[in-house]
Amino acid sequence: MDVFVKHLGGARFEASARGNVVISDQPVDNGGTDTGMTPPEFLLTALGTCAGYYAAEYLRTRGLPDAGLTVRVTAEKALKPARLDQFRIEVDAPVTDERHRQGIERAVHACLVHNTLLNLPTIETVVRAANAAIAA
Repeated sequence: MDVFVKHLGGARFEASARGNVVISDQPVDNGGTDTGMTPPEFLLTALGTCAGYYAAEYLRTRGLPDAGLTVRVTAEKALKPARLDQFRIEVDAPVTDERHRQGIERAVHACLVHNTLLNLPTIETVVRAANAAIAA
């Protein structure tokens, strides 16, 4: 997977993947223009849409309706180090059967983003000078 992020000025960034583009920004009270979600909101979005996809796939493969399926993801800010913590995924699914409710819960736990957050990934950071040929 590959995502390219370009600074647009101020607190705005454009992220693109496979020809799809989204804008990230900050609220006005945090120096932005509020024209896009913040990076933490994108993280919650990634978790929620992944969970929703897995829940919908569970329903689809069993011939169950998925109309009305919704997902809400919340998290709390934590400090030292600054991060998100206490994630909560709430899935409202159009099922009444306890067996399928448990099946959806198992499916959501199999989500790629969910598993990534539960099993700390390695993250390498590489900073390159844009104009390396120019001497300081």
